[in-house]
Amino acid sequence: MSILANKDTRAVIIGGVAGVNAAKRMAQFDFLVNRPLTVQAFVYPPEAGQQKEIFRGGELKNVTVYDSLAPALEEHPEINTALIYLGASRAAQAAKEALESPNIQLVSMITEGVPEKDAKRLKKLAQKHGKMLNGPSSIGIMSAGECRLGVIGGEFKNLKLCNLYRPGSFGVLTKSGGLSNEAMWLCAQNGNGITSAVAIGGDAYPGTDFVTYLEMFEQDPDTKAVVMIGEVGGSLEEEAAEWLAAQPRRIKLIAAIGGTCQEVLPQGMKFGHAGAKEGKKGAGSARSKMNALRDAGAYVPDTFGGLSKEIKKVYEELIAAGDIKPEAEIDEAVLPELPPRVQEVMKQGEVVVEPLIRTTISDDRGEEPRYAGYAASELCSKGYGIEDVISLLWNKKLPTREESEIIKRIIMISADHGPAVSGAFGSIIAACAGIDMPQAVSAGMTMIGPRFGGAVTNAGKYFKMAVNDYPNDIPGFLAWMKKNVGPVPGIGHRVKSLKNPDQRVKYLVSYIKNETSLHTPCLDYALEVEKVTTAKKDNLILNVDGTIGCILMDLDYPVHSLNGFFVLARTIGMIGHWIDQNNQNSRLIRLYDYLINYAVKPEQPVPDKK
Repeated sequence: MSILANKDTRAVIIGGVAGVNAAKRMAQFDFLVNRPLTVQAFVYPPEAGQQKEIFRGGELKNVTVYDSLAPALEEHPEINTALIYLGASRAAQAAKEALESPNIQLVSMITEGVPEKDAKRLKKLAQKHGKMLNGPSSIGIMSAGECRLGVIGGEFKNLKLCNLYRPGSFGVLTKSGGLSNEAMWLCAQNGNGITSAVAIGGDAYPGTDFVTYLEMFEQDPDTKAVVMIGEVGGSLEEEAAEWLAAQPRRIKLIAAIGGTCQEVLPQGMKFGHAGAKEGKKGAGSARSKMNALRDAGAYVPDTFGGLSKEIKKVYEELIAAGDIKPEAEIDEAVLPELPPRVQEVMKQGEVVVEPLIRTTISDDRGEEPRYAGYAASELCSKGYGIEDVISLLWNKKLPTREESEIIKRIIMISADHGPAVSGAFGSIIAACAGIDMPQAVSAGMTMIGPRFGGAVTNAGKYFKMAVNDYPNDIPGFLAWMKKNVGPVPGIGHRVKSLKNPDQRVKYLVSYIKNETSLHTPCLDYALEVEKVTTAKKDNLILNVDGTIGCILMDLDYPVHSLNGFFVLARTIGMIGHWIDQNNQNSRLIRLYDYLINYAVKPEQPVPDKK
């Protein structure tokens, strides 16, 4: 048998990340002993509505997170246990709510640092409702072969080494969580393992005491002996000695008390746990506890190192008396193994996994991101700029200084075109509506398409085609475009003309021709096309989109990347407009009636519905 937790135990975990990690450990034990998932629900308001992925062996389970305990219990009436994994400021209220819930019979608090007044109130509340409160500051409860609450027992390998996959004959009681694992190990190595182990917590005012659990073990016929590990401070061990001496007991008690070193240390020194802080040789000292337990008939080693010998001695006595039958050796090979993760199997070279995606531009698996193989910090330290990073990530090559300067100028010249264009206007309207920056910029981004910004890509595409297919035949190219596409992208402007040229185009063309050695077949072709088109109409000039598209093609950028320069540059402007409107505390925009043509029918009466 077991105490507190068994195969019917179903738990809710109240808490965040630490609680999810505990649930994953508990699921490993569930897999080992072939029981259903212990954890049925989480309660953690910040993540309410989410589902946490918990693996039971190779089987994935989704466990829902609720905003409060009531709906979790309503949807999972089988829950009878609550584990508290909240911080000290919120843990007491969560434990109170759990203790007052009719379904829940056991509450185990992992939380450390619960105020003493709260711990005392919770203990009284548990007694009032006839519930069990374990902790605070407890690592959990283990029932071998049946149930694990918390991370008690450690890693999966240790669960096997401690024989926790099947019940033994020893109970374990500790204040320390770490020593509970050690005690279970000693019971497996020097005896036949445990029935149940309880870490009651090291706080000064635990919700339960050693005597409560000793009485439970006394009533459990499968528990033949109990290993109890105490420490200086408090009176729980003396109370256990009084219980043992009060009348003949069925179970044998083996007790180790830590803290005899206190005899040579200053009085009142604390020893890690909140409750381990009492006097040297009087009540509460390690020596007085050891003497009291020995006088009561417990097996008490002089040091913790002697605990193994005492466990083995009691185990042999129980076998000799016929109370325990020697355990048959179990071949660990028949016990289940946790399925290895894909990464582990791949590292061992036992499986090949086809990649889901493929990247050729960046890698962040090392100490820092690398762009096309170059470390980001090294690029910064050697004077490279954002224009160089653009080239590495978009074109997979480190540009020359000359090429970098061209890219930088393209971004600068394209960053904004005033508030009237559709992209900037969309971001401004969103800003005035109180929308956050990412969403406001996204509103402007959705405007980028074939009419706003699309000419960069298409201009580069078709002028590159013209260089290849119509190298000395501009009329032929224009005829083909007219028949198959329409107006030539990158040619024409609503406002600018030969008489009123676009200064950005003039600057870019002049810079490329006079300040760089870039080979410019696309740009040259476009300028020749401009001569033909402006002879027909003086506003059919090479515009800034066409100029940028041709320059980028001459820089050997992929054609599908060209619009990225427009997107990147205009993002700078859209963010600027959003900041500008927020700085002005702009009000919500509503169009004036005189800006709208209401081409609707005159007002008329609504007829009766037929």
